[in-house]
Formats: sequence, structure tokens, C-alpha cells
Amino acid sequence: MSGYVLTPLAKADIEEGEKMATLEWSQCPAVESIPGKVSGAWVLRGTRTPVKVLFENLESGMSIEEVIEQFPVTREQIDSLMAFVARSLDKAPTYG
Repeated sequence: MSGYVLTPLAKADIEEGEKMATLEWSQCPAVESIPGKVSGAWVLRGTRTPVKVLFENLESGMSIEEVIEQFPVTREQIDSLMAFVARSLDKAPTYG
């Protein structure tokens, strides 16, 4: 996978009062949330890199290659994360 198109639905939280699809991050093998590690935020497994930070940077225009240069993440981790998001968005949305 060489490129990804991110939409606001890729975010796992609700912004500006709008309801968005919620991703079930506990089902993503590429991420983990450990109490006391980055305040329990969802991070890429084995790192302290929050998923939210990755999406914020990608959404603001950073390329996958730039993300890999700036954060301690691998192409495989990003590919796994994006594959999970793509699969999740193909399912019927759940709204919180």
C-alpha cells in the first residue's frame, strides 16, 4: 500500500458536536492502551506514539514517509493501522 486517503471518519473521537463513526481500537492488533503509559492513550504497540498524533499529522498533510521519519514507527505498523481503519469503516458504523 503506497498511499492512503484519510477522511474525518478516520478519527475515533467526536469533534465539534458532530457524531462520527467510532473505531473499536481494542480490536486492532497494531495498537495497545496501557494505564500509566501515555495516560492510557491508544499507542502503536511497543511504542509511546499515540494513534491520535499520527492521524493529526497525516490529516494536516504529512506523508506516511514523513511520519516514519518523525516518529519511532515502522511502515509495517502504519500499514497494519491503516488496514484496520479501512476494514472498520467498511462495517456498519456505530455512533457514540
